Amino acid sequence: MTRELADQLAEQVDANVRWTVRTGWGEVAPRRDGGVEALLDGVAKRRADERWDVAICLTDLPLHTDRVPLVVQTSARRQVALVSLPALGLRQLHAVRRVVPDLVSRLLTDMGDERVSPAGWAPAEMAARVASVRRMTGESEAGEWGYVASRLVGRARLLTGMIRANRPGRALVGLSKLLVGAFGTAAFALATSTIWQMGDALGGLRLTVIMLLGLTALVAWLIVAHDLWEKPDQQTPAELARLFNLGTVLTLALATAVSYVVLFTGTALAAALLIDTSVLEENLQRPVGVADYLTLAWIISSLATVGGAIGSGLEDEDTVRAAAYGYHPEPDGWLDERDG
Repeated sequence: MTRELADQLAEQVDANVRWTVRTGWGEVAPRRDGGVEALLDGVAKRRADERWDVAICLTDLPLHTDRVPLVVQTSARRQVALVSLPALGLRQLHAVRRVVPDLVSRLLTDMGDERVSPAGWAPAEMAARVASVRRMTGESEAGEWGYVASRLVGRARLLTGMIRANRPGRALVGLSKLLVGAFGTAAFALATSTIWQMGDALGGLRLTVIMLLGLTALVAWLIVAHDLWEKPDQQTPAELARLFNLGTVLTLALATAVSYVVLFTGTALAAALLIDTSVLEENLQRPVGVADYLTLAWIISSLATVGGAIGSGLEDEDTVRAAAYGYHPEPDGWLDERDG
């Protein structure tokens, strides 16, 4: 956005001003939620230290006000605005590109900056930029605008945005040893005729229950074994801890579900290559087809998730903990760039 924003501001706000856009990463505000006001104060301090005219902070914190997701908060007095990326849903970058020029225009208009002519920016325009967003009523000060999402659509979008911000692909790659352990267990089970007979005897409902229990146990094991559960404390309110934990569970559930699909596909192909139809028919005492190989891969994949859980214990601690929503390792996470 740094490369694009100056041109966007010239086009949408004022072409007679030379716009300079700078980015700054790091702990510009408390990592945990000390309240929106505390976050705005932290951003304002960074703005003053850097001598920026306006500061827009993009954060991955899931912010709430009155138990509804807070999308944007502006403060003309502080000359800053805060954008909660998870509240923008899956298409965060697209939404941010549309929202940030409006926020700059809003702030400069409310600040009465003489270098920029009044843009006539209406509070309703933010709602037009992001679906299911409305302006909060009853602001105590001029230029203090808050925009919240609806309870139903906004919460659903917040959860999908949290999964997006938590990068489930990183969690999937990070659990490579889990998948290797599961494939090892599956390879052993493929050569066991008792497993063939067990899969033939179980119906679809029981196989589904076994699969769900296996995946649930795997997610629970990852959370417990690697201490991924966020506990409320002085810096992390209960509401924020619940959101962090929900984001962690959903991220791990998605990563393990994709791993399961990969394991199932690989096991089905291996069964088709290694187990001849005549051998399987002789063991099951009936004709077999594609469905039987898929059922065999189904039960073996479910059982192999237990072996995958054992393999996950061999993962690097930081690699697994990256799946926790509230965890940001240094220096790539929250170490301020000015400190190296």
